[in-house]
Amino acid sequence: MEVIEGHADEPLTVAEIAECVGVGVRALQEGFRRHLDTTPLAYLRDVRLDRVRKELLASDPGATTVTAVASRWGFLHPGRFSLAYRQQFGESPSETLRV
Repeated sequence: MEVIEGHADEPLTVAEIAECVGVGVRALQEGFRRHLDTTPLAYLRDVRLDRVRKELLASDPGATTVTAVASRWGFLHPGRFSLAYRQQFGESPSETLRV
């Protein structure tokens, strides 16, 4: 979890995360499933979504765009990003930016 949270702005793979913590990919996936009921990549996505939300809430709507913030956090497909964001927070990213 610390590796993911500390490097959420970097392009991480499950293999890289496993290597950083000194376990195999299967052990990492099993640990996340057992202790967090999720996968390492789902956890990474959720951390990134939280970071996007914090950045959008702190941003000036006239000076930034949702696309720029989402891209900075590794969300390169706007449609999938918007859907995941709405599922996580119950509003669109553009609504968050306007708050």
